[in-house]
This record gives sequence, structure tokens and C-alpha cells, in this order.
Amino acid sequence: MTAGDAGATGPAGSEPISASPAVRDPFVVAHRGASAERPEHTIAAYQLALQEGADGVECDVRLTRDGHLVCVHDRRVDRTSDGTGLVSEMTLAQLRELDYGSWHAGWRASGASGDTGLLTLDALLTLVLDWKRPVKIFIETKHPVRYGALVESKVLALLHRYGIAAPPSADLARAVVMSFSAAAVWRIRRAAPMLPTVLLGETSRYLGGSAATTVGATAVGPSIATLRDHPELVDRAAAQGRALYCWTVDHYEDVRYCRDVGVGWVATNHPGRTKDWLQNGLTGVGRD
Repeated sequence: MTAGDAGATGPAGSEPISASPAVRDPFVVAHRGASAERPEHTIAAYQLALQEGADGVECDVRLTRDGHLVCVHDRRVDRTSDGTGLVSEMTLAQLRELDYGSWHAGWRASGASGDTGLLTLDALLTLVLDWKRPVKIFIETKHPVRYGALVESKVLALLHRYGIAAPPSADLARAVVMSFSAAAVWRIRRAAPMLPTVLLGETSRYLGGSAATTVGATAVGPSIATLRDHPELVDRAAAQGRALYCWTVDHYEDVRYCRDVGVGWVATNHPGRTKDWLQNGLTGVGRD
């Protein structure tokens, strides 16, 4: 993701989403899908996010014991399923036996229907690439993990299978790979130099220093708390030819703040609400 990629054009080369020449709305990325309203990392969550107009979707990936990429944030399945255990010690078949929806209070209360089974990266890519409009998928590889660099190798192999690992330009890329691990970002850049990457981090010293340049990251990704403390990260990234991806931006004042300081992409658990706020000019709408 270059500065131009997160600038005047929308995902995968679409038209601008803001007519204002002075302040452009950030693009909205559904963090683990529409995860405030649907169980995270489920088809139900991503389908809702796409229906709500998300410009991108974000997922975390881990490797199963038998080498499959699955969308699970935690090392263990305990929080988001009715099972227990380490993802890395379970097979795909074992993980598929679990329920990933019943824990979500909002989902249970809504009475809505949808697929809340285990989601593989393969299935998510199919959903996103088959959607009726271009949407970017932001794939975060988790580290440290027992399988190390094999995670990035598997991700790249899958992206090659879908024909999106070597885009003609960063602007036209359908996939972006992210990690808090600088080594992981470097592995992606070295193997797929045209694929956009985001170096995630918690501190301005890390993201504003030489790490992103060293590993060739095309964007940096601070938390909203870090960005509020260090708004200069936006201009510093732009001066270095990088975009800025901010997480996790759920509240009205934070969405407005990101828009005002020029953030390129905001990750949120509420993609529909965030899109509504931005499209209404962040005025005359309810606050969270």
C-alpha cells in the first residue's frame, strides 16, 4: 500500500470516495469482519461488513497442526468457540467441530442467521474476490508462533493460487499483508515485492523510526491511542512514501480525528456505522 494507494483512489482503483479536495475520508476496513454485530472471523461477520460497504476487510491467520491457514486471532480457541486448546496443536477437522458463534452476546440476542463455523483464509479470499465490487483484504500474520516463517510462505502460496500475489502495482493490489513482526514483513517484501505490506506497532518510536524502511513496509499501522499521542506519524509516513493504517477506530471522536489528521485506512469493528458517519460528513449523527 503506497501513499497513492491510500490517497485519491478507492480500493483496487475505484473512484474517489470523497469529493473534498482538502480532507479525504479514510477508507474503512472491517476489523475481523463486522465484529461488533457478528462473531469475529466468521462468514456471517464478513458478509455483513461487505453488505455495509466496507472498503476492506481484515483477518488474523494461524496455521493448524496439519498446515491449513485459519482465521483465528488468539493462540487458543477458548475465547471465541465452545472448545479449548491451541490452534497450532489442532487439525482442521478438529477445529471445524467447534462452534464459533454462541459466545457472541449480540449475535444471540439479534436472532440473525448466518454461517458461524470455522473460517479458513481460502474461504474468505473466495468471498472477498467474488464480491460485486473491489474490496481489499488485509491479512495479519501472528507471531511468535511455533511454525515461524512457514505462515508467510503458506499465505503467499495461497495468494499466488488466487493470482493476487504479484499485482501490477500496489494501487491495484487486492491483498495486503500485515504483522507486528518486522521479520515477517521483510519475508513478504523479499518474496513478493509488489505486494503491499503494513508494519504494525504500539509505539511511535518503532513506527516512526527506521524499522519500516529497513523491512520495506509500504505502510505503518499504529493503534488509535498511539496516533492520538503522536499525530505526526501521519505526516512522517507520507514523507517516506507510506500510508497509515490505524486500529481499532470504533468511536465517533476517533473516526473524526483520523479523518482530520489524514489517516488513509481505519480498521473498525463497526464498518457500517463508520461508513455512515463519514458519508454524513461526521455531523448531525449519533455519537458512541
